[in-house]
Amino acid sequence: MGAGPSTGGTGATGAGGSAGGGPLPANTASLPCDVLGKAGNKCVSAHSSVRVLVPDYTGPLYQLKKGNATQDIASVDGYADGAAHVAFCGVAECTFNIIYDQSGYGNHLTVAPPGSAKPTPSTPANASTLPVTINGRSAFGMKFRPGQGYRAACNECPYPETFPSGVPVGDAPQTQYMVSSQHDLIDGCCFDYGNAETTANNDGNGTMEAVYLGMGVIWGTGTGDGPWVMADMENGLYPGWENGSDTSISTNTPLKHDFVTAVVVGDTADKNGGKGRFALYGGDATVPTIKQMYDGIRPEKPGYVPMQKQGSVILAIGGDNSDGDGGRFYEGVIALEAATADVVSSLQAAIAEAGYGK
Repeated sequence: MGAGPSTGGTGATGAGGSAGGGPLPANTASLPCDVLGKAGNKCVSAHSSVRVLVPDYTGPLYQLKKGNATQDIASVDGYADGAAHVAFCGVAECTFNIIYDQSGYGNHLTVAPPGSAKPTPSTPANASTLPVTINGRSAFGMKFRPGQGYRAACNECPYPETFPSGVPVGDAPQTQYMVSSQHDLIDGCCFDYGNAETTANNDGNGTMEAVYLGMGVIWGTGTGDGPWVMADMENGLYPGWENGSDTSISTNTPLKHDFVTAVVVGDTADKNGGKGRFALYGGDATVPTIKQMYDGIRPEKPGYVPMQKQGSVILAIGGDNSDGDGGRFYEGVIALEAATADVVSSLQAAIAEAGYGK
């Protein structure tokens, strides 16, 4: 498994703030894992390069690497210390080395190892190509290009140091979301965040369940021209299931926003008369309302009822290390149990309070 990082790391705690240099308000928004946790949906994986997601989390958000040197980047008043980031990276090549798990389960994301679809490791994302303003703070999101991706809680992953990872397995229900964007998407497999195979192989239908944003590659589609939120359940990106098909799902509409909230709720096999259930939600991450894109049965194909999730955590890859995609990532969470529509609405309101793009 290998040795883990100190949760404090080098703990960069520079002044942060905007170019104007004046004091800025602390993050007083409701935090996503507070909203979810109070509803019984405990966060078991929480990652962000821009802000704190979990109440009372004081560890670093991520670790940078430049040459052989590394630097942990902490938060200032709930937001990433952008000044410390810039001071370390300078004008030289700098990459995201670790994205720390804020949930306490130790699911720290590191560069993805080889898998059945891509027998070589992924590469790290450049750390300085996606500057972002959030509530007046300067931070950096993660911009992914083909070949770049991260993973935790797999057979060849260094983290967590001890198992289980806490991420749901088998047919256990879960709730996942990520904040992404309509920009920089690449129509390859698969721009995901969520629950995947510990083997890094394609272990068959139902062995993963992750939130996806994009055009669907060769799989399902919603209405219009995308991008759509879908559930990647292995061997399919599902925007829903309607009239025996995963194409042209009438309720799943495009998410054309600079900041997108994409949510997947995975429920159990006993729902809908034994046909299982999953639900999708999507919206503009800067406004407090979100749309239900689908709520219904699992795909009527072998393997999806019951689900056979394995509990690894992926970012910007498919479950088998498919790595031909691209996109933007700002934050993401995996939580226990199937959140209700009301809880998802409260979650969206909390995300909007963060102030993306403001």
